[in-house]
Amino acid sequence: MELGGNTFYLGPDEVGVGKREDPKDVAEVLGRYVHGIMARVFGHHIVETFAEYAGVPVVNGLSDLTHPCQVLADLQTIRERKGRLAGLKLVYVGDGNNVAHSLMLGGAMFAMDVTVACPEGYEPDAEIVSKARELADTYGPSKIEVTRDVGAAVEGADVLYTDVWASMGEEAEAEERRKRFKGYSITMDLLAKADPEAIVLHCLPAHYGE
Repeated sequence: MELGGNTFYLGPDEVGVGKREDPKDVAEVLGRYVHGIMARVFGHHIVETFAEYAGVPVVNGLSDLTHPCQVLADLQTIRERKGRLAGLKLVYVGDGNNVAHSLMLGGAMFAMDVTVACPEGYEPDAEIVSKARELADTYGPSKIEVTRDVGAAVEGADVLYTDVWASMGEEAEAEERRKRFKGYSITMDLLAKADPEAIVLHCLPAHYGE
């Protein structure tokens, strides 16, 4: 609005993408109404379908695979606090989810070392890890790593990052995840292993104790 445009919001009740309406049909119709689309959805395939058929720019506001807008804001915050991005060590503690994926991809593009520390069975998507390592080779040198040893991972880290243990759509797994993720939270003891000037970020909402 501040740039002179107009916006309108379509929530799940208005559209029901993939349930009430086919994503391709929604994309083709919306593309005739607007100059751009911000899509915040569950299935990443919906963002890709919108991008293919809308005929206008499509921004991924969130999907189950990636969360790039969140990470763009986080990278801006890190640069404001640290004065740079290249050469910094960022450690993500917790579920290898959409935020972890975008941190690996975004961090690699700015020559940051990014480590995801997570319990067995909750690792980041292998294709995302591979893509991030390709980006690290192109924009680095930097390292993209996945480990279960959270204590070793945070040694000397410049940035610690975490998320809730059960993301949107995973509420039914919350109790099991609380058991599996024990030890994968940022505590004062864990923070003491990082660089003394380390900063802590969270994509929110925050659940205390997780």
